[in-house]
Amino acid sequence: MKIALMNEFSQAEKNPTILNELEYVGSNGGHTVFNVGMDGPDDHRLTYIHLGIMASLLLNSKAVDFVISGCGTGQGSLMSLNAYPGVTCGYCIDPSDAYLFAQINNGNALALPFAKGFGWGAELNMRYIFEKAFESERGQGYPPERKASQVENAGILNNIKEWVAKDFVEALKSIDPALVKTAVSGKRFQECFFEHSQDETLNAFVREVLEA
Repeated sequence: MKIALMNEFSQAEKNPTILNELEYVGSNGGHTVFNVGMDGPDDHRLTYIHLGIMASLLLNSKAVDFVISGCGTGQGSLMSLNAYPGVTCGYCIDPSDAYLFAQINNGNALALPFAKGFGWGAELNMRYIFEKAFESERGQGYPPERKASQVENAGILNNIKEWVAKDFVEALKSIDPALVKTAVSGKRFQECFFEHSQDETLNAFVREVLEA
């Protein structure tokens, strides 16, 4: 699995700690981790608004399979990512949240609080969250006897987002171009996106934004 980690400006200083735990779990599971957001206060400034744009491009282009995002409370990132088709983001505070989201909702993104409750032992909580998110087969249901209905409902929810959303590229074009350009301007984001994207239409869109 290809996993992208993205931090916005308010929690950029915690990126090395979070990345270390994600890479530890990822390496044990054979996953590849891309650090595509801010990794310190001097990096180009991203807000949780930009994280939604970035996550939607990475997931819809199939450049990555899963996104770990977050902000101070995690709520802004949650709402920002879920605004887009092709993104199903859950809110995760502890390892049981990660496990239940993986088994019941089987989405492709998580939003974590990187300030609220991020105290003593926070790095251990991050590691255990990532273990529960990625170290077992997903979509198995919880409790197991409810798997059929849970899989069905998760599929319906994904379809509803597609049904009510406008064309993805047209939707991106309706966003303030400055927001989109900032979102895709990071070097690490571009490396991940252009190397692994499987959608030529989205590739062309991002190039057009960068050249504008």
